[in-house]
Amino acid sequence: MITSKLETNESYIASEDLMASVNIAMTLEKPLLVKGEPGTGKTMLAHAIADALGKKLLIWNIKSTTKAQDGLYTYDVVQRLYDSQFGGSVADVSQYIKFGRLGEAFLSDEQVVLLIDEIDKADLEFPNDLLWEMDQMEFYVQETKELIKAKHRPIVIITSNAEKELPDAFLRRCIFHYIEFPDIMQMKKIVHAHFETIDEDLVQQAIMDFYRVRRVPNLAKKPSTSELIDWLRALTASGIDAAALTEKIPYLGVLLKKDKDISAAKAAL
Repeated sequence: MITSKLETNESYIASEDLMASVNIAMTLEKPLLVKGEPGTGKTMLAHAIADALGKKLLIWNIKSTTKAQDGLYTYDVVQRLYDSQFGGSVADVSQYIKFGRLGEAFLSDEQVVLLIDEIDKADLEFPNDLLWEMDQMEFYVQETKELIKAKHRPIVIITSNAEKELPDAFLRRCIFHYIEFPDIMQMKKIVHAHFETIDEDLVQQAIMDFYRVRRVPNLAKKPSTSELIDWLRALTASGIDAAALTEKIPYLGVLLKKDKDISAAKAAL
């Protein structure tokens, strides 16, 4: 169980529900699919788990052009053709096989934590194309006629920003957890995890103002935890104290990243 180890992790603040979901996913040997708005710590969860368990972390960053095959292996036919034209030895096809992150996880001599980050950025077929490999923990390399079986089942963390719905067949194979945006008490813990020393009055006032900004109606992009941390760094670097924050909210461009949002916040606050 990872609960006690995550509880003592000073750099990552996890709720009891999230820790329970991590434990269930590990016990049932299923991927943990984590959703939530940006800044809720989805990606950092995999880092925290790997750190808590002392395991290597492999990260597969998903893009709009990513295909499932990319995570297994790629065959560099161009390099092989080039080598053959210039007298190189091309008999050993395996030298032109490069394993992706999923392939590396299967081949690892020790269990690893595999982060499949922002899976919803890929096309709709991407999750379904991984079903067999994720279920059976194996895949076939056509070029070498080799069946690659996982030496150890990796701990798989999958993140999604809910930009698009994932297929039901894929969801059925995952443990699901939605990370709620931190409340004020939890946000204080997160802030103190990022600052060794910081004025408590400033933290209190800044967090209150931060949530006021988040409540401004119709924001295109609400400020996330990372923006709050950056804002506090800007405030401390500029010598702005809690009393000054009661009069105005400086550096709105650190919290908000769109012209319309800044204008809306100025009008509302």
